Amino acid sequence: MDKIIIEGNGPLAGSVKISGAKNAALPMFAATLLAPGATVLENVPDLMDTRTIAKLVEVLGARIEKTDDSTYAIDCVEIKNHEAPYSLVKTMRASCLVLGPLLARLGRAKVSLPGGCAIGERPIDQHLKGLSALGATIDLSHGYVDIHTSSRLKGARITMDIITVTGVMNIMMAAVLADGETVIENAAREPEVIALADFLRSMGANIKGDGTATITIEGVTSLKPASTTIIPDRIEAGTFMVAAAITGGDVTITNANPKHMSALSGKLKEAGCEISADDSKIHVLAKNGIEAVNVTTAPYPGFPTDMQAQFMALMSMARGASVIEETIFENRFMHVAELKRMGADIKLSGNSAMIKGIKKLSGAEVMATDLRASASLVLAGLSAEGRTVISRVYHLDRGYELMEKKLEKLGAIIRREPSGESKKQ
Repeated sequence: MDKIIIEGNGPLAGSVKISGAKNAALPMFAATLLAPGATVLENVPDLMDTRTIAKLVEVLGARIEKTDDSTYAIDCVEIKNHEAPYSLVKTMRASCLVLGPLLARLGRAKVSLPGGCAIGERPIDQHLKGLSALGATIDLSHGYVDIHTSSRLKGARITMDIITVTGVMNIMMAAVLADGETVIENAAREPEVIALADFLRSMGANIKGDGTATITIEGVTSLKPASTTIIPDRIEAGTFMVAAAITGGDVTITNANPKHMSALSGKLKEAGCEISADDSKIHVLAKNGIEAVNVTTAPYPGFPTDMQAQFMALMSMARGASVIEETIFENRFMHVAELKRMGADIKLSGNSAMIKGIKKLSGAEVMATDLRASASLVLAGLSAEGRTVISRVYHLDRGYELMEKKLEKLGAIIRREPSGESKKQ
């Protein structure tokens, strides 16, 4: 396993281009299964998770060609395999997104249960509730969920018990080929849900209300292949915004959508950053230090849980005390122990973290525990005094494309090394 070594060296400056959104790309790979023929996905980030979903779609029968670093041609003429094997699903929870498309196209889907993960259980009960309402029969045994239907799925009114992005996506992809109208209430409103709906509409689906709490789908008998460009990754953009803030930097983020960043931008402004934006750029200037601000995570358009760890690293060096409340995942504070190894003053109480800002973090050897925790440690290392060595950075590679290379172009002293003793500079 690789390590990342960082020497804290002051403000970042320059321009950084944001990659395509992993959480938009993954459901679109799954959605290609709905239509026989060739689809092209552009601006796909080169990540462990996107490579895994591409392999899974290929195992199910698709012919895939990667035409350049960020473009996939996917031909789903021959989709006959309905089973997603454990060997692939175990590495990525989003593999369950093939349930809806396989059920709609083949009438059956058998997918290994994804189980828990480092930041919480994240069960798929809402996925199964919705698919059952559409007429599917569900069997759970031997670690697999086996869903089947003897006839075309039927539209239904489905009220989600909790807001779940992938759950809504799975139901949407099943419902587009169902007979009649499906209404999803208490639906997730994330930009990635809208992006999937846009893609499905380009394939011939009839979807309204995406981006609101109620999505209405009128089923059609068939879909056609279509091509799309993956939207920018709002969490990567947010991470680089915080990187500018935590180092007192001057950074322009390009290929971003400022409309997706309003909650984070608001908190960074409250903390003292100067932020300006146009259609696809965000400029962050942090020249007067950071003030402590409180944050509560919430479903979109609230403050994203995927930015909580990064913002906590920033608050560790803010003037004053702050409280961060995590309302989405029950175990998403594992980065706290590692930040404390770097000198952060953080106390936990239930789902809240109380943070007293200090003047300077200290470089240390730390261990990444999940994707966003990895990013928070990188940010902490950029602003820390001395050397920070982060192990288990394979987590980082699930969600950030060439992060250390992009930071290096902004002036960071950062490098990746194979596992083992880090080399002296």
